[in-house]
Amino acid sequence: MAKKVAEVYIGLGSNMDDPRDQLHRALESLAAEPCIDLVTVSDFYQTPPIGPSQPDYTNAAAQLQTSLSPESLLDRLQFIEQQQDRVRTLRWGPRTLDLDILLFDDIIQDTERLTIPHPRMAERAFVLLPLAGINPNLSLPDGKTVSQLLANCSVQGIVKLSA
Repeated sequence: MAKKVAEVYIGLGSNMDDPRDQLHRALESLAAEPCIDLVTVSDFYQTPPIGPSQPDYTNAAAQLQTSLSPESLLDRLQFIEQQQDRVRTLRWGPRTLDLDILLFDDIIQDTERLTIPHPRMAERAFVLLPLAGINPNLSLPDGKTVSQLLANCSVQGIVKLSA
């Protein structure tokens, strides 16, 4: 019996060591994964950081299809982060690469290791704006759409980057 293919949305971010290149390399790694189909990628955005003083981020979102479980996908994303020298020292600190599972089908999950939907995505324009570029009518499990959530967020300081 074939495994079910899940529709997944992930967030990508970087603010160290050529952030655009970091995101492009991560997308290439995702596309090369045998159990992941990279469906579409949003535009890239320059966004102000949250947390300690640090450089601006480059953020994007991607739509994937995968037969992996949420935890197995998380393992693959963290492996890609490690390949690109991600170091976890300071919460909300600078990073070479951050890959977050935002939505995984209609799954609602809250474990020590993984929370789906991503717990703060509904209030973060740097997540919602790229998602809206892929699918503005995308619904979260609670029925709210990305467009509805984005309407309640400030996009001040966020700049769409040229290709």
